[in-house]
Amino acid sequence: MFREIYISLHEFTRTFGAMQLFFIRILRHCPTVLFTRFRLVVGQVHNAGAKSLVIIGICGFFVGAVLGLQGHANLARFNAEDTVGMFTAFALVKELGPVITALLFAGRAGTALASEIGLMKATDQLSAMEMMAVDPIPRVVVPRFLGGVIAMPLLAATFSAIGLLGAHLIGVGLFGIDVGAFWQQMQTNVRLDDVYEGIIKSMVFGVAASLFAVWEGYSSIPTAEGVGRATTRTVVVTAIAVLILDFMITALFI
Repeated sequence: MFREIYISLHEFTRTFGAMQLFFIRILRHCPTVLFTRFRLVVGQVHNAGAKSLVIIGICGFFVGAVLGLQGHANLARFNAEDTVGMFTAFALVKELGPVITALLFAGRAGTALASEIGLMKATDQLSAMEMMAVDPIPRVVVPRFLGGVIAMPLLAATFSAIGLLGAHLIGVGLFGIDVGAFWQQMQTNVRLDDVYEGIIKSMVFGVAASLFAVWEGYSSIPTAEGVGRATTRTVVVTAIAVLILDFMITALFI
């Protein structure tokens, strides 16, 4: 048993250290790639962000609608139905918007990044680049990493905005809450600090989700089975990391 624990800890430490070195290599090339291959970065923002808008919009709307239903049902006990908008805004902007967006991003864009890079490795495209003296990190990995990092805060903002629309339709349209009170309570009580917390979370989650996706793809075993495992690990590891980081960032803001 102790031998298995030792082997697991050793493997975790080795993998964690290798990923940190990989992250440093990415950061070193980010400024150059951002300015010299801007079009490539924009294309990756489109792939990671624009192509995820449908699932983000649908999930954001129904999450906001559920918050509107739950908020009205519970706040009505205290005759505080007018605060449904404030309740929904706090939940979406500070917590559910960044977290759920990160999980959806990992399931849609993260798996696409991991499988794309993994297939390039399995078909020896990355090895061919290295044989031609072309570093695959700035050519392949960094644009996809930057695309995910840039797209993630935009997707989180879109999720929260559509969620507020869903809560508005439920609260105002279904339960007849005064529209002025719905938005006035939100504008009065939601401060910039709350918005900054959501922005910081979405940026940190974007870095984590993009890093895990490109790392799993780049370090995957160059077989069909290896690419499949890397794709699965991307979702699992990203979900765990997002929840841990969410707890840590929330504790810092309290």
